[in-house]
Amino acid sequence: MNRLLALPLALLLAASPLAAQDQGLPGWLAGAWSMESGARWADETWTTARGGMMIGASRSGFGPELAEWEHSRIVRRADGGISLFTQPQGRALIEFRMATMSETAIEFANPAHGYPQRIRYERVGQLLIAEVSKMDGSEAMRWQYRRVAE
Repeated sequence: MNRLLALPLALLLAASPLAAQDQGLPGWLAGAWSMESGARWADETWTTARGGMMIGASRSGFGPELAEWEHSRIVRRADGGISLFTQPQGRALIEFRMATMSETAIEFANPAHGYPQRIRYERVGQLLIAEVSKMDGSEAMRWQYRRVAE
């Protein structure tokens, strides 16, 4: 390929939505998700990957009452790894490093944290399954979200 054409093409591709996917971030997580089970409810929203980051927010409650909320972000670290940073209810930031990732699932872990120590997201068809637990899988809590129509 002509070098004069190669540079503009490379710049164009770097700015495209495909570049966000190439960053290795879980683009399939992006969107607004919601679940309801009786009076229990939860919402979770993630931006698309851009600039090496996805930004998330979640809230949950019972009936009309808000019980918990959290700000999160998934980032590509300077060393090339991926981390999930959570800030439950505005408290101190907690880092969970990526443990495993596939085309439809990503798992983060922080064995030094009290609870949770493991956070996992998985797409199963049109569902998003989120699970938190101890490293050994005990004390698991699971949410099954459906995509919110936009």
